[in-house]
Amino acid sequence: MTTREQSSTIAKLNDRFRQTFVGGRVMLTEGVNALDTKDRLELLRKVQQFNAFTGDNDPHAEHDFGKVEIDGQDFFWKLDYYDLTLTAGSKDPANPAITTRVLTIMRTDEY
Repeated sequence: MTTREQSSTIAKLNDRFRQTFVGGRVMLTEGVNALDTKDRLELLRKVQQFNAFTGDNDPHAEHDFGKVEIDGQDFFWKLDYYDLTLTAGSKDPANPAITTRVLTIMRTDEY
């Protein structure tokens, strides 16, 4: 698989997970957990619907990072790739059989 094909496969897997929250782990930082329920649900919805990928926020075309806003406050989301035991990085993020995706959602000042 070429680098371009691998990036495309990773982007599709990342989009599917981010849009559904199925097939990995979603982690919320303390700052996100401190939001009231309405704002936290709005933040999760915005992360799921994010599609503003550019060369600046997605230089490897893997759809693994983004920024959203809720009521004037900025939040980042990022995806990391681990092995199935969550003890090491995945050897091949394009292979869902050996990769656990972890989506972390945080306030920008928690990055």
